[in-house]
Amino acid sequence: MGLSFQFLSLEAHGQEITAGPDSVLVLTPEADTVAQEKQFFLSGFKNLGRPGRAALFSAAIPGLGQVYNGAWWKVPIIYATGGVLGYFIIDNNNKYQDFRVALNARNRDSSDVYVNSLIYGIQRSNGTQNLRYSRDFYRRNRDLTIILSVVAYTMQIAEAYVHAHLREFDVSENLTLRVQPDLFRTPASNGMTPGLTLTLYTRTK
Repeated sequence: MGLSFQFLSLEAHGQEITAGPDSVLVLTPEADTVAQEKQFFLSGFKNLGRPGRAALFSAAIPGLGQVYNGAWWKVPIIYATGGVLGYFIIDNNNKYQDFRVALNARNRDSSDVYVNSLIYGIQRSNGTQNLRYSRDFYRRNRDLTIILSVVAYTMQIAEAYVHAHLREFDVSENLTLRVQPDLFRTPASNGMTPGLTLTLYTRTK
């Protein structure tokens, strides 16, 4: 029985040793490292759990975590909110740039025609003040809308994470909420205050 050896290039992931009809794949050190890294990545992704994966999907693509949770109806709401916020960011930024350019031009030349077209009939004595106010107004609105966009992006990630947690929550008929009166000690007066105790437990047959 003859043996034949086939050595692959440096980029190869393994070395195939053939002995007659049988063959075996022997991993090289480079291939072994790649396999370990791949296994580490996959195990880490699996260890995230459903809530962690939903949050990761929403962080990568807004709405993808909601799709992963089966809440398709939330995706249009997310993108409609993003569209509205994006529109206001662009609109406020365009107006801010217009008034900024107009104010700079007015400071250079008080007779500038472009400046006068942005005053909207306001008396020229108040023109500079109003241009400055409008510039700051739209810049503030633009920055506020950017902050709201970041908040909305973070909230859709948090929503996907919480929804995934709630999907795993036990809501069977055996789950019971018991409400009963109780007394609580108040450190300020060193006395007792009446209240209610809420207990969530699983009903046993």
